[in-house]
Amino acid sequence: MAISNSTMNSAKRNSAGYEPVGQAEDGRGSPPPNIALALAHHTHPLRSRRSWATFAAAFAISLVICLGLGLATGDGTLFSIRSGGLWSASSRGVADGCSPPSNVPQYFQTSPELWAGPTATGRAPFLAQTRTFNPSATYVPNAPLVTDLPIQGMTSQNESIFDNMGFLSPYLPSPGFGVDEYPLPEGADIIQLQMLSRHGSRYPTVGSNVNDFGDRIAAAAGAGRFRAMGDLSFLNEWKYQLGSEILVPKGRQELFDSGVLHSYMYSQLYNPNSRIIVRTTTQDRMLKSAEYFMAGFFGLEWTQNATIEVIIEEDKFNNSLAGYLNCPNGRKVNGGSVAATTWIGNYLQNATDRLAKRVSGYNWTIEDTYAAQTMCPYETVAYGYSRFCDLFTYEEWVGFGYSIDLAFYGDNAFGSPTGRAIGIGYQQEVVARLKNHTLGYSGSQINVTLDNNTTTFPLNQSLYLDFSHDSNIIAILTAFGLKQFEGLLNPKKYPGPHNFTVSHLTPFGARLDIEIIQTPSPLAADRSGYLKGDVTKYVHFVLNQRTVPLGVSFKECDAARVDGWCELETFLKVQEKMPVRARYDHACFGDYFIGGYGDTSDGAPS
Repeated sequence: MAISNSTMNSAKRNSAGYEPVGQAEDGRGSPPPNIALALAHHTHPLRSRRSWATFAAAFAISLVICLGLGLATGDGTLFSIRSGGLWSASSRGVADGCSPPSNVPQYFQTSPELWAGPTATGRAPFLAQTRTFNPSATYVPNAPLVTDLPIQGMTSQNESIFDNMGFLSPYLPSPGFGVDEYPLPEGADIIQLQMLSRHGSRYPTVGSNVNDFGDRIAAAAGAGRFRAMGDLSFLNEWKYQLGSEILVPKGRQELFDSGVLHSYMYSQLYNPNSRIIVRTTTQDRMLKSAEYFMAGFFGLEWTQNATIEVIIEEDKFNNSLAGYLNCPNGRKVNGGSVAATTWIGNYLQNATDRLAKRVSGYNWTIEDTYAAQTMCPYETVAYGYSRFCDLFTYEEWVGFGYSIDLAFYGDNAFGSPTGRAIGIGYQQEVVARLKNHTLGYSGSQINVTLDNNTTTFPLNQSLYLDFSHDSNIIAILTAFGLKQFEGLLNPKKYPGPHNFTVSHLTPFGARLDIEIIQTPSPLAADRSGYLKGDVTKYVHFVLNQRTVPLGVSFKECDAARVDGWCELETFLKVQEKMPVRARYDHACFGDYFIGGYGDTSDGAPS
């Protein structure tokens, strides 16, 4: 386990800490040489000795004060050495004159700010609580990508093909999960938020089908026999040049935008006198996603507000944000992948025949067709545009999204015997925070060393921010028991609109916001007003800016509630049963028949 040191981050960011340029009374810089010389000649020796004594005493007192400030912050590093070997205060609140002078010009200095002007901070935004909800006015991210392409068969009534790309879809708010959205009623308060976010758009993972496709085309071209024609003619000059796994520019924007949005929605939940713990994993795209989010939420000096806890993401390490790493049986589950392959052989047959006629000297297969289709979202987020996108009809893009739904449903969700087990660790952490206790036990893939310590698993935050992966978030939704997404998907026929649509659940930059709302008395299920009773707390699940109605999945939560909320105490009683339902030890390590697609429907071994 590694915890990032915010002062180290600050030292890197402030590595050129600079000295103010001296100002004479006329504002033109240092005093003229003759005046400086005259002042030097008229300094009395005794006065000089007294001045040095006074300076030494003042310096000693200042040093004690500075040391006290450093210790008060709880930071072991009061000063950091900057470039050029100069001492300078770190950004931990000691940029107040305690810093020894530097010889770097003032005009390069960015922190601490020397002439910042007025910096009064106004009331923190709380849009999630104060807005009058209008779905058409919901925040929509900037879209620098070329996505308005002429797609055969697409009409003005269709959503963009980029909304049909499953886990490769750039972030957009979900179209909804079956209930309307409501503003908070008067007198209600959001008192806690637990956010779980996916990383932003990235390059393909190592060993992906697009990488293999690039190798095959390069080999054929290198042999001098490959020739493409018509709308595939661009392949004659095309080369696969994508990177691997790290965030692309769009991914950085998605997380920064998410931080900005969450700052507007929930800033009043942050105590400005505190430094919160934010959790992510050691993968580069995961750490960078957390950092870009923090910059969006707090600004570039976010290390004064948050410390990122970086949890090891490696095979066999316990990590609730990557629960599949300590679930060996999860690697044996492939029912979803088999179902997706069946579907791909169905919906892409015509496209394969069409594209194969445009290539000579190469045996174009259905694997090439699917890889070419997968290249579209990857190249678009990497370069802003891809020639592969308009090779396919709108119906084929709908089929592409469905292939991903099948794969995730069978491999990571209710169709997988390890679906619940992989996500149960995070479910336990959410419940533990709500019940205000640490987790000093095993029984899942939580990191007990971290979760049994309030330094690394704090209980006093009203704002919790965690970062994870798409398949892990799918497993977490399964572990919570959100049966709204459990219906079996047919691998041979597209069912039309369906609840388990991955592009609506975990696109790049996806986020699940779990709000805890307090009302002065119970709120009527039809939102007609308050009922008689005591102060009541509710849980509100918001996935990609749309409410997930808890009553649909849990009868105890009252399916009649039009707002999708569930009373907190009821929700906790329901969630107490989930670890038993997951059967973590047996599901992940037991000797049982894994089965194929359709053999499992509850996310756990039968």
